[in-house]
Amino acid sequence: MGFEKIAIVASRSESAQKALREVSKRYGNVEIEDSDAVVAIGGDGFMLQTLHRNMRYAKPTYGLMQGSVGFLMNQYEGDMSLPERLARAKVTELHPLRMIAHGEAGTEMTALAINEVSLLRQTKQAAKIRVSINGIVKLEEMICDGILLSTPAGSTAYNLSAHGPIIPLGSHIMALTPLSPFRPRRWRGALLSSDVKVKFEVLEYYKRPVSATADAFEVRDVVEVEVVEAQDVTLRMLFDPEHNLEDRILNEQFAS
Repeated sequence: MGFEKIAIVASRSESAQKALREVSKRYGNVEIEDSDAVVAIGGDGFMLQTLHRNMRYAKPTYGLMQGSVGFLMNQYEGDMSLPERLARAKVTELHPLRMIAHGEAGTEMTALAINEVSLLRQTKQAAKIRVSINGIVKLEEMICDGILLSTPAGSTAYNLSAHGPIIPLGSHIMALTPLSPFRPRRWRGALLSSDVKVKFEVLEYYKRPVSATADAFEVRDVVEVEVVEAQDVTLRMLFDPEHNLEDRILNEQFAS
């Protein structure tokens, strides 16, 4: 596939804006809908933002690192040949999670998560959450700060910080990871097939309010949250062959 028409976007940081000017001057910059690929300059947060904003265009996206965290990015090189790097890049296809959150006031909100869906307590009191898989209750009552469901791509992010497992790409597995569980005290989470439906019910929501977040999209005061893999949405990310995402996830499991 040729990459003659490139759309270039960048975060607001000084270094990313400088790189944007340099790359745009050298290769041009077209509108995203007219492009062969999108180049996102920044860090992981900006990459997630770019993917969310441009899902409707279904363009392959290539990240260039000019931020504080770059797990999803490729190295920025001032003398690089960008079209050649795009042409030889390895494509990683991802399906996000679809969150359907039901609010206390009877509202329903839907959002997509590339990394994870998380439920978090809103006040000083611990949350009480019931967990069901495919309609069967697996945890009748979990007392905790929260719980999250992670994709393989997101397993090295918040999930890893919460002591959840790192998941290889292509494994069709999701990580269900508790956040500071008090009861059951020894439960450390579960690995789930990506084709299951997970339901979280917030118990005593009137005095133990909980928020639900799909990546950066938050819904406050939820009473029930359903999560499934969005098989109808495919994201294509581009990585240099020597630093592809699959190898990074593998190597992260051996990091000291």
